[in-house]
Amino acid sequence: MLLAMDIGNTNTVLGLFDGNEIVQDWRIRTEVNATIDEYGILVRSLFSAHGVAPDSVGNIIISCVVPPVLNVVERFCRKYFSLAPLIVGPGIRTGMPILYDNPKEVGADRIVNAVAAYEAFRKATIVVDFGTATTFDYISDRGEYLGGVITPGIMISCEALFQKASKLPRVEIFAKPLSIIAKNTIASMNAGIVYGYAGLVEGIIKRIRREVNTDLRVVATGGLAPLIAGECPAIEEVDDFLTLKGLKIIFERNLKAQ
Repeated sequence: MLLAMDIGNTNTVLGLFDGNEIVQDWRIRTEVNATIDEYGILVRSLFSAHGVAPDSVGNIIISCVVPPVLNVVERFCRKYFSLAPLIVGPGIRTGMPILYDNPKEVGADRIVNAVAAYEAFRKATIVVDFGTATTFDYISDRGEYLGGVITPGIMISCEALFQKASKLPRVEIFAKPLSIIAKNTIASMNAGIVYGYAGLVEGIIKRIRREVNTDLRVVATGGLAPLIAGECPAIEEVDDFLTLKGLKIIFERNLKAQ
């Protein structure tokens, strides 16, 4: 089986593929200071809880936007799985031209999402990823990564309100507001974040559509994608496993190139 790992600034997502099927997936907090053995204990515990034998993993692929974590996780793979993981980065075969001023600046997760989205739709696509930052990536109808937009993530925005406005509490956004006209502070913040963010997403997608002037598909991924997509008609589809699917596609392209 193939173990795919996407290491983000806030969360790390793991997916276990048996052929083309994701048979298990996990979302854990990214810990910058975790040791090799702490990762070993955690991942083996997750495997054990779902009856997965570690020796059933035959290959590993990793995308990571947190450089201090990558070295630790790579060594964890070698120690606990006896495998050298494939790392998404410069020199890897993605099958997608990266037409960015400096391709090395593009986060691995953004490239992985772009590969998965184009493989799924085979047309011009916007990928909206609701992560620590919210990113918008545009892929042309020829399968070229052309760039995009980076905005502060939803939870970053919530935390900024708490830290910079002394009378506002820290809030967690999990559900659609009951009303845009809220009658208490927490509800007001909830409405502002959710509807404000939906407006931001709708506006950016509209501007990209106007600039590229072509028929395209809009897909969203990330933890809060379902919540915002429900308030944003411009988002046509939500795929929780887009990044994992992209990792599998890239792994297979590199396997064939060997």
